[in-house]
Amino acid sequence: MTDLKTLYERDFAAWSKHQAEALRAAARGTSNQPLDWENLAEEIEDLGISQRSALRSQIMRIIQHLVKLEHSPSVEPRNGWRRTIRLARLQAQKRIEDNPSLKPELSRFVATETRRGIELAIADLEEHGEIDELDANVIRRTAYTEEQVMGDWFPEEPAK
Repeated sequence: MTDLKTLYERDFAAWSKHQAEALRAAARGTSNQPLDWENLAEEIEDLGISQRSALRSQIMRIIQHLVKLEHSPSVEPRNGWRRTIRLARLQAQKRIEDNPSLKPELSRFVATETRRGIELAIADLEEHGEIDELDANVIRRTAYTEEQVMGDWFPEEPAK
């Protein structure tokens, strides 16, 4: 039991997955407890999935703002975009610290959230008349590494 308490405190996502598996195993056993085993397991598992989803959301937000920094000619909102990226990076790092089992998935999350972040950035840039369809197609080919997304890297300022 102490090991589970430690796991709960050190990696909630891993704990929730373990507990969901344990509940499902108990449901297959001969317990006479009047519990909705499968739905309990599903709800606990969903708690861990929400940690994964929150991390993916921060990664998408970082990518969205990296794209705007890289491709927008605007001067004024740039400091706000950098601040948003720094905050999202801090929140993502905290999520990983609280759920270390998510760290091995970072590269996959960056890969899957790149398209979403890029499309959000394109919509923002188009809304302000900063890019056309040709620019949007170029931007769609943008790729970032895990180190660029999670580290302290920022893109160079676009040519004036």
